[in-house]
Amino acid sequence: MQKKNPFSIFITTFLPLFVFFFFFSILTSASEQDLLLSFKSSISDPIDSLSSWTNSSHPCTWSGITCTNSSPPSVLSLNLQSLNLSGAISPSLCSLPSLAHLNLAGNLFNQPIPLHLSHCNSLTSLNLSTNLLWGPLPNQMPLSLTTLDLSYNHLQGQIPPSFASLQGLQVLNLAGNLFSGALPPSLLSNLTDLLVLDLSDNPSLVSGIPQQIGKLGNLQQLLLQRSGFHGGVPDSFVGLHGLEVLDLSQNNLTGNLPLRIGSGLGKLVSFDLSQNGLSGPFPADICLSKGLTSLSLHTNLFSGSVADSLERCLSLERFQVQNNGFSGDFPSGLWSLPKIKLIRAENNRFSGGIPNSVSMAVRLEQVQIDNNSFTGRIPPSLGSISSMYRFSASSNGFYGELPQNFCSSPVMSIINLSHNSLSGSIPELQKCRKLVSLSLADNSFIGKIPASLADLPVLTYIDLSNNNLTGEIPPGLQNLKLALFNVSFNRLSGRVPSSLISGLPASFLQGNPDLCGPGLPNSCADDKPKRRSTRPTGLICLLISIAFAAGIMVVGAGFFVMYRSSRQKFHLSHWKSVFFYPLRVTEQDLEMGMDEKNAVGSGAFGKVHVIRLPSGEFVAVKKLMNVGILSSKALKAEIKTLAKARHKNIVKLLGFCYSEDSILLIYEYIQKGSLGDLICRSDFLLEWRDRLRIAVGAAQGLAYLHKDYVPHLLHRNIKSKNILLDMDFEPKLTDFGLDHIVGESVFLSSMASELHSSIYMAPEHGCSKKATEQMDVYSFGVVLLELVTGRQAEEPESGDSINVVKWVRRKINMTNGAIQVLDSKISKTFHQEMLAALEIALRCTSVMPDKRPTMFEVVRSLQSLDSKNRPPRLFSYEFSAHDEHSDLSRT
Repeated sequence: MQKKNPFSIFITTFLPLFVFFFFFSILTSASEQDLLLSFKSSISDPIDSLSSWTNSSHPCTWSGITCTNSSPPSVLSLNLQSLNLSGAISPSLCSLPSLAHLNLAGNLFNQPIPLHLSHCNSLTSLNLSTNLLWGPLPNQMPLSLTTLDLSYNHLQGQIPPSFASLQGLQVLNLAGNLFSGALPPSLLSNLTDLLVLDLSDNPSLVSGIPQQIGKLGNLQQLLLQRSGFHGGVPDSFVGLHGLEVLDLSQNNLTGNLPLRIGSGLGKLVSFDLSQNGLSGPFPADICLSKGLTSLSLHTNLFSGSVADSLERCLSLERFQVQNNGFSGDFPSGLWSLPKIKLIRAENNRFSGGIPNSVSMAVRLEQVQIDNNSFTGRIPPSLGSISSMYRFSASSNGFYGELPQNFCSSPVMSIINLSHNSLSGSIPELQKCRKLVSLSLADNSFIGKIPASLADLPVLTYIDLSNNNLTGEIPPGLQNLKLALFNVSFNRLSGRVPSSLISGLPASFLQGNPDLCGPGLPNSCADDKPKRRSTRPTGLICLLISIAFAAGIMVVGAGFFVMYRSSRQKFHLSHWKSVFFYPLRVTEQDLEMGMDEKNAVGSGAFGKVHVIRLPSGEFVAVKKLMNVGILSSKALKAEIKTLAKARHKNIVKLLGFCYSEDSILLIYEYIQKGSLGDLICRSDFLLEWRDRLRIAVGAAQGLAYLHKDYVPHLLHRNIKSKNILLDMDFEPKLTDFGLDHIVGESVFLSSMASELHSSIYMAPEHGCSKKATEQMDVYSFGVVLLELVTGRQAEEPESGDSINVVKWVRRKINMTNGAIQVLDSKISKTFHQEMLAALEIALRCTSVMPDKRPTMFEVVRSLQSLDSKNRPPRLFSYEFSAHDEHSDLSRT
C-alpha cells in the first residue's frame, strides 16, 4: 500500500478545520454591532423596520433589541416578530455571547431550519413560528433551550428521538406542521421538565399516545388535537397531577377512558376529548377537584352516565359533552353552579329536568341540550338569569306552559324549543329586545301570535309552524327584516301582509286555509278594485309636484351655501402631511385637485377623488371629517399602524394630510374601480374564473387582517364597493380600520346613515357589545353571494326591494332552487364550482356567529374549488329556524 503524503493529509484533514476555526474566531472577535449588521445584510426588510440599525448608534438602542444590565451591556434578546422579513438567518447571531432569546416569528423566512442554530449555546428561547420553514427537523438543537416554538410552518418528517436530549425544555410547540410517523416514547421519558407540549394540527402524525406520557408530572398543557392520534387514552394519565389543559379532540382515539383518570387530573382547567371514537362509561371521579373550569367531551361515542360528583365542581364554567352517547339522568348539580357559563349536552340520551335551583347559576349564558330525553316543565326561575343569551332545548319532552318571564334576559338572542310538548299561549316577549331567532315549532301552543314580536328590532328568524295558533298575523311583523317566517300548519286566518308573502316561499304559510292575500289560494274580500275620482287625485299629484320642486330648490340652495362655506374653510385650513412613500406632491396640489369632476364615489365616510400628481402618477384621495377625538399624536400613530399593512390584496395607504377639521387619506389608485360598480352595470359580464379569483383574493386580504397582521384588525365595512380591482382583476380591500381614525361613535353613526351598508351587516350587529371577526365573515358572505348570483346586494323585484341574502334563501327552498340562483350568464360547465361557492356563502351568512367559518377556512375552501376533479352532483337547501346554520345538502 502506498504511503500518503503528510502534506496531503494536512490539506484534506486539518486545513478545513483550520479554516472553520479561523472564520469562527473572526466572528466571535467581531463586535456585536458588526454581527447584527451582518445579520441585517442577509435578510430582506421591505418595510424598513430595521432603519435604526446603523453604525452611528449602539445596538442597545436599536429596535427589537434588549440588552443586559452588565457593564458593558450585551445583547440579551432579539425580537423581530411580524415584520415581513425574509432571506437567510445568518450564523452571525450565534456569535452573540449573551443572546438568550431569539424571536423571528410571523415572518417570511423560506428555508430549512439552519443547522448552525445548534451552535447558539446561550439560547434559552427560540421562536421561529408562523414562517415558511420547510424540511425535516435538525437532529441537534441548543441544549440550553427551555422554550422551542416551531409551530405553523411546513416542517415534515418524523420528530427525531434526539430531541429527548433537550432535558431542560419546558415548552415544546410543534403545532401546525406536516410531521408524520409515531411519537418517540423517549421524547416523553426524558423531558420531565415540560410544562407545555403542543403537537396539535399535525394530521399526518399517525401515532398512539405512549404510556410514557404519565412521566411528565410537571406538565400543565397537553395539546394533541387534530393530529391523527389513535388507540386508547393511556392509564398513565393518572400521573399528570399538574395538568390544567388537556385537548385530545378530533383524533381517532377509541376504547374506554381509564376509570381512575379523574383522581389524577385534579387541577384541570380545560378537558376536551371531542370528535373521537371513545366509548364506555364516563369516569365517576373526573370532577372531584374544585379546580376544573372547563370540561369538553363532545362528538365521541361515549355511553353510560356522568356521576353526580360533578355537583362538587364549584369552579366549573364550561360543560361540553355534546354529540356523544351519554344516557341516564343529567347531573342536576350543574344547573346551580355559581360560575357555570356554558352547558352543552346536545345529541345524547340524557333524561331528567331543569330544577328551580337553576336561578343560582347567575353567570349562565348559553344552554344547548337539544335532541335528548329531558322532560318536565321549564322553571320560572330560568327567566331570572340576566346573562342568558341562548337557550336551545329542541327535540326533548318538555311540557306545560312557558313561564311569562321566560324571555326576561336583556341579552337573550336565540330561543329554540321546537319539537317538544309545550302548550298554552306564547308569552309576550317585550323585554328580550336583542332576540334574533325564535323557534317554537311542533308544539301545542294555542292563542294568537304575540303582537309584541313586532317590537323586537333585530328579530330575524321566526318559526311557529305545527302548532294550534289562531287569529291574524300581526301586521307589524312586516316591518321586521325577516329572513325566515314560518307559520305553516296552524289555524291562522285573515289577511297576510303583502311583504311577508313576497319574501317567502308559499310553503311557509300553507296549512292555514283561512289565510288570504295576493298569491295565496284565497283572495281577501276587500281586494276588489274600487272607483276613484280622478280630479282630486290629479290635484293631489300637482300639489305634491309643486312641493317637491320647491323642496329641491331649498335643499339645493342649502347645499350650495354649505359647499361654498366648506371650500372656504378648506382653503384656510392649516395642513400637515405624513407620506409613507416618496410622493412628489404638496398639500396645495391635493387641495387644488379635489373637485366634483374627479370625484369617483362617496360613502358613509366621505368622497373619493382621483387626482393626477405633477409627476403624472394617479392617487385616490379620501376626505374624512376629523371630529377631534384623537390628538395629533394619536391620529398619526393610528394611521401609521394601518399603513403598515402589506398584502397583495390590500390597498396601499401612501400617506395622509390632516388639519383641525379634516383628514385626507392618500391611497394607491386602482384602475378598474370597485367590484360594486362593476356589478351595478347593466352589461355586467364577468367569467367565473375571474369571479373566483376575486373571491379568493378578497378572502386572503381579510384573513391577513384578521390573523397575520399585527395588531390584528377588523375591516368592519366589507362590501363590494370596498373591493377594488386592478387590470388583472386582482382584488384589493380598501376602507379597512376607519373606526380607529374617526372613533367608534362616529363610525357607528356614519354606518347607520348609509342604508346600503346595512345589507352587509350581520344580524347580531345591532345587539352585539363589540365588533367581531364573524361579522366580517358575514359581510364577505354577502359579497360572495353577489359574485355567484350576479345580483347587487339589493335589487328591486316586483316593486319591492329585496336583498340578495333573503332572495337566495327564498329561492333555494324551491325545487332546483340552488341552480336557479346561479348567474345565468355563466356557462353550465362551472355550475358545480358555483354551487360549492354558494354553499360557502350560505355558511358565511349563517345567523349563528359560531357557525360561520373563519376567513382562513374560507380561503382554503375557495382555493379547493376545481371542476376538473369533481364528479357531477346536485345540491338542495332546506332552511328552518331550528337549524339556522344549515348548509347545502347534497342529494
